[in-house]
Amino acid sequence: MNKILVTGGGGLVASALKKHLEANYILSPEYDLRDAAQCALMFEKYKPEKVIHLAGKVGGIAANQNKLADFFYDNITINTNVLHFAKEYGVKKVFSMMSSCIYPSDSSYPLLEKNIHNGEPHPSNFAYAYAKRMLDVQSRAYRQQYGCNFITASPNNIFGENDNFDIKDSHVIPAIIRKVYEAKQKQTDVILWGDGSPLREFTYSGDVAKIILFLLENYNEQEPINIGSTKEYSIKEVAEYVCDIFDYKGKIEWQKSELQGQLRKPSDNSKLLHLGWKEEEFSDFKNNLKNVCKWFEQNYPNVRGYI
Repeated sequence: MNKILVTGGGGLVASALKKHLEANYILSPEYDLRDAAQCALMFEKYKPEKVIHLAGKVGGIAANQNKLADFFYDNITINTNVLHFAKEYGVKKVFSMMSSCIYPSDSSYPLLEKNIHNGEPHPSNFAYAYAKRMLDVQSRAYRQQYGCNFITASPNNIFGENDNFDIKDSHVIPAIIRKVYEAKQKQTDVILWGDGSPLREFTYSGDVAKIILFLLENYNEQEPINIGSTKEYSIKEVAEYVCDIFDYKGKIEWQKSELQGQLRKPSDNSKLLHLGWKEEEFSDFKNNLKNVCKWFEQNYPNVRGYI
């Protein structure tokens, strides 16, 4: 029996991980991890030695703003149950995925792991951010009391094939891809939130998958670790790249009155590099974006989040 279990087995990162790792990938219809009894049944059935914890309720700025309580409750209960029963069933190592949004909104740059709890997160997604922060707190608590080898990592904006392309709840890159593609089909303008000026770091899901495997073998510390590429692109740049890829000649209408989040969130990945990961191992952003757009076009409308 395979001794590695991956929660969130139908998600973006797990889909990339499947190309590199044979494991038991758990889908949300199989077990509701918000339910302690179901979570216990999962551990009882698979008895894993290692767990890659990727499950969670995720979404873009609109989803976070409109479903604050849902995002907090779902994530805090999923995380609490998974880590608790990992301890109960003697799991040797757990990798848990956090998010760059856990950092304080007024943090100094670049974002350093030691500053995660030094202030409140951005108000646009504070509920999700606090729930994700608690992964660090619970992991350290179980490490100190029970000796559990629970590690946590904070990626920046992950994108890739098999992303969630829901028009309302998706993250920025899948939202832009779908809006530009459909606008071209319908010969309409593209409507995007904000003014396009915020800068973001983007990391390809395939790179994140490789880093997870790297950390499973090489990282055993209680402190969180940033794992993303630190190259920044403006939202406007990304939108223009996608328009070029799809050969869209229409107009982008920026709705400047809508939420657009923090202007920058640059992270420090020096801990990952000092561990042995090399900067050149991050694959090319534009080439990855082109491949994801091609994948979307080939699979549309049978993509995750399409209604």
